Amino acid sequence: MKIPAHPILSCAEARELEAKLFAGDEAKEWPAMQRAGRAVAEAVLRDFEEIGGFPADGRILVLAGKGHNGGDALIAARVLLEKFPAATAEVIFVFGERALRPLAARAWRELAQSARERVSCGTGVSPGLAENHGRDARATSYALCLDGIFGFQFRAPAPAHVSDLLKRVNELAVRLRAAVDLPSGLGETSRRGDAVFRADFTYATGVVKDLVVNGQNGDCVGRLRYLDLGFFGDEENNARLGILTPRVLAPLAGLRAPESDKRGYGHLFVVGGSRSYPGAVLMSVLAALRSGAGLVTAFVPESLVPAFAARAPEAMWVGWPETPSGGLALEGQHLLRERVERATVLLMGPGLGREAETVALVAGLVKDAAIPLVLDADALQPEIVRAGAAPRVLTPHLGELRRILAGDDFYQTAVAHQTVMVVKGRLTAVVQGGKHGFYSPFGGPVLARGGSGDLLAGLIGGLAAQTPRDLRLAACRGVVWHGRAADLLARARGQVAVHTTELLDFLPAALRECAACPAS
Repeated sequence: MKIPAHPILSCAEARELEAKLFAGDEAKEWPAMQRAGRAVAEAVLRDFEEIGGFPADGRILVLAGKGHNGGDALIAARVLLEKFPAATAEVIFVFGERALRPLAARAWRELAQSARERVSCGTGVSPGLAENHGRDARATSYALCLDGIFGFQFRAPAPAHVSDLLKRVNELAVRLRAAVDLPSGLGETSRRGDAVFRADFTYATGVVKDLVVNGQNGDCVGRLRYLDLGFFGDEENNARLGILTPRVLAPLAGLRAPESDKRGYGHLFVVGGSRSYPGAVLMSVLAALRSGAGLVTAFVPESLVPAFAARAPEAMWVGWPETPSGGLALEGQHLLRERVERATVLLMGPGLGREAETVALVAGLVKDAAIPLVLDADALQPEIVRAGAAPRVLTPHLGELRRILAGDDFYQTAVAHQTVMVVKGRLTAVVQGGKHGFYSPFGGPVLARGGSGDLLAGLIGGLAAQTPRDLRLAACRGVVWHGRAADLLARARGQVAVHTTELLDFLPAALRECAACPAS
């Protein structure tokens, strides 16, 4: 199946696309600017839910440049002020009000007319910043700062007065810092040490630029949100990099065939667990059971079976002989071999530990495997991931990825061509054969806790059991579903006082949100 994703473009490619779409015609550009500004406002309100919601009397600081980004920010501010009658806005015209281009000037007029007494403006500095100039700028606080100074046309270095403004704004007390399209000061010619707006969220309007997915820019980009303005279709593109969209989940949100049978949705085998790390494999199984897979069988240390079976009776639990330290012993491999013909996909790794006997066991199982594999956590050892010839999904974080790639080039091995890599990080990436890659803009710091990777592995394993011939699709669906559920969890309960397994309760809602998305 083709993956519903939109291309990630360089700034030069974005300029070409803009010329093709609009050709400088303001009659076409104004509706697009309206959509972008409104989309930014709506996205800001959703993300504010993670910290208790936008305050009814919140102060908004708008940094407006000359062009489209400034117009987008001004429209977003207008939408927010219309929704919150007690809120106020301070607008800084960074290059002066007279420098506004026609559409940005139009956006400013509409903001000023709609809010009137609740909007103040200045040139170079806002009233609030001016009050504190020369003192502690952090004494001035805002609910929101909307950065719309520069867009993708920016060429570093920024003018001195803009660099000074960005440094001062970065010191302000702001609950949420939002960059429109790109953080101002970030461009293809920027150098480390240049003044750059430090965003909590960057809202890519219509097109995601490669600058915001570059990990080196993460400290100023913050979290990426892609605001789809309808510039692209749903078909998979040939760009080197793509941004995943929720449409990848749409087929899962539809009706299943009336004559469905559990065997038609795959049988996932899970091998993992130890007495030292019992919870990891249980979380993977719980996620697999939520994935829609028809059957799940788990092979775990025999001492864990009674408790696990009581916790998740829907799975079939097989007790495995244990080493003295509580890991999986070599003598139990017959338990898997005599049943493996029933399996569609084999997931190994969660909670295994690194005991030499267990590692040797898993390496042997991978070497002999004739069905697709999902390898996670302690199964991500070089001698394991390079064994055998079965197609596989690997789910490393950056540290595990460095371990996998150590020594000779992994991507030159025969097995690499059949490997889908899910690299977990600020933006989780899905790469096949080291080439075409997709990024997921979903999820956030709520996932920065033990067990979130185990849930992802179980989810991908269960999805792979349903599409064993398309592991890339299963991986893309897994990271999007996992990330969107994490967003819903954070918005409902915050980022801090939650349990990892609470994410499971938001998987249904995350899927139902995609029910209206057309499948590609």
